[in-house]
Amino acid sequence: MTTAMDAQPIGVAAISRAVVAAAADLVQTVERAVVDQSKIRTARGNAWDAIQADRARAQARDEMDQLVRSLLANPPQTPKNPTKPLANATH
Repeated sequence: MTTAMDAQPIGVAAISRAVVAAAADLVQTVERAVVDQSKIRTARGNAWDAIQADRARAQARDEMDQLVRSLLANPPQTPKNPTKPLANATH
């Protein structure tokens, strides 16, 4: 059997959702009025920023790979006798 107490949380939850939705609409309206339209964050803007960040990371990876390949192709030269001090070295 359903009582008034059982039905109350559903009503409170519905009212809470309505209040939250109205508050979100109010915040969005105020944001659009106060902030320049081009500066408002959108899903499209967030996606574009993520694409640009991915491209920058890929370019940095490619540059590092190229540097490693060049180092492997031309290894650093070591002296023939590494224990012998250099002539111009000062102590």
